[in-house]
Parts: sequence; C-alpha cells; structure tokens
Amino acid sequence: MPSDFRKGPPRPQDAVEPIPAGAHPHDIVDPDEIGNALAALAETGDAVSIYHHDNADVVLARFLSVDPELPHFVIELNEGSTLPPGECTFVAWLRGAKFQFKLNDPHWNALPEQPTLIPAQFPERCQVLNRRAAPRLETPLGTYHTASFVLNGKPYELQLYDFAIGGVGMRCSPRDAVGLHVGRKLQRVRLEMGPGSVLICDLEIRLSRHFRSFLLGEQVQIGCQFSNLSALMQEELHRILERLSASRLQR
Repeated sequence: MPSDFRKGPPRPQDAVEPIPAGAHPHDIVDPDEIGNALAALAETGDAVSIYHHDNADVVLARFLSVDPELPHFVIELNEGSTLPPGECTFVAWLRGAKFQFKLNDPHWNALPEQPTLIPAQFPERCQVLNRRAAPRLETPLGTYHTASFVLNGKPYELQLYDFAIGGVGMRCSPRDAVGLHVGRKLQRVRLEMGPGSVLICDLEIRLSRHFRSFLLGEQVQIGCQFSNLSALMQEELHRILERLSASRLQR
C-alpha cells in the first residue's frame, strides 16, 4: 500500500530522461528484485516518465500498487493523460540510481471506470544506471560540517559527509533520524560547508539507509537532492565546491 508520505502527481519538471546510449547500466532479471523496485517506487510516489518509441513527448505517471503475490502492478497516469499503444520506456529515479524498463501493450486498457489506472505485468528485464550525475567531495578529515533545519517544529542538526552540485549526504544516529523519510522536503536548511561557506537552501530526501560505523556505531545515511536552487545559489554552490576541491588538493 502507498505510504502516508507518498508524493503527489508529478510535474513537468519531474520528468526523467532515459538512460543515454553508450552508458553501462546493469540488468535486473529476478522477478522478486523487480517487484521490490516497483514497490519502492509505488510507496514513495516518485515520478515515472514514460516515452513511446514513436514519440519524444513524455507521459508522467506514478506506480499505484504492486500485487504481493503475482507479477502485476498498476500504473497511475496524471489526470487527462493517456498511453499510446505499443512499446513504451519507463524511467524513474530509484535510490539515487536511474531505473528503466520497457513494456509493450497494443491497447494499454485502463481499469473499469478508472481511466488513469492501467494494470500491467512485470517487465522481464530492468536496467539500473547506478551512477551519480555529478562527482561528490567528501568532507575533509578533522572538520565538522553540518546541516541545520526545523521540521514540524523540531530542530535538527546533522553531520554532512559529502557534497555535490546535485545534493548532499548527511548522517546521524537512528534516534536523530526520526521523521526523516524518503520524499520528505526540508525547507530553509542551513548548510555549513567550511569557513565562511554557508548556503541556505531547500532539500528533498532521496535516500535513507542504515549502516554500522566502527567509531560511531549504528548510523543512518541520508542522501538529499537540492530543490528550487536559483541561478545565484547555483553559482554560490559552484564557488563553494571549487574552494573545497582546491583545499583538498593542497592537503
């Protein structure tokens, strides 16, 4: 079932480009793995971009549900959208990786009296391009960079462990990660990114996973993507990353 934190219908700016030719994705063919991936997208309501092989226009959708026993799932189109008959490529972001598969249906028949809901069978193969869109810089050793924000009246201060032009990585104890779910939007986050380097921005949580640190014990890794960065903020972010990169080379 979709979670309480499921996103709303995707917008045009949420469209995801297909995996480019020449890239080297890996394949998933195990039905259980495919089902788990589809279920994860259904739970968060992440945008799914659908491209017909004869048409460059994108159709935006989400996955509504995945059958717990059969290799079936339900596509939820945006209101007023339709799928042209034939082969379509489905593309989405899944845990920071580009996730893509193809399905071919001569009709794409919707459920009775529900024109936006289209049942489909699992693809036989999915492609995953587990590559970051931009190189990341790890925070220098011996320094403490933080992300501070307020969510639902509760203040948070998490340690930053890496930066990129597309987002940041944070970590904290499981106790401090309560309320920080994938899909959550964080507003007016104060990023302390070194001496004199402060950025106030909006973030969206795209990844959350538990791991064990030899020094800190149980930890939660939280990967965030920048949201609504203005041109001036992007320029400032470039300058900050250039300074961090230069200082790292000097060490």
